[in-house]
Amino acid sequence: MSPWERRKRGELYYYRSRRVNGRVEKEYIGNGPLAELAAEADALDRRQREEETKAWRAEREQLETLEGLTEELCEAAELLTRAAFLTAGYRQHHRGEWRKQRERADARD
Repeated sequence: MSPWERRKRGELYYYRSRRVNGRVEKEYIGNGPLAELAAEADALDRRQREEETKAWRAEREQLETLEGLTEELCEAAELLTRAAFLTAGYRQHHRGEWRKQRERADARD
């Protein structure tokens, strides 16, 4: 629906629509040069909001990509840490701290 409405006499009148308490209310602005100026200002505001929304979406997508890469890096670091501890003779106690394994008596002989 256009903000410009044609009335019975054929003239165009400019209205602003806005949401108040969940309902759409129309605000009469008028016709003529002032209404055209208000329409141009509203169109400019609308374009600026759309550009800001695009910028926020692009930034969010970039952050989501970086978050995924960070998670992959953390998983790789955990895997390398686990491999280093196991190679050095440690074991993980009940999925918690790492403890050095005791040498068994039969292994020393």
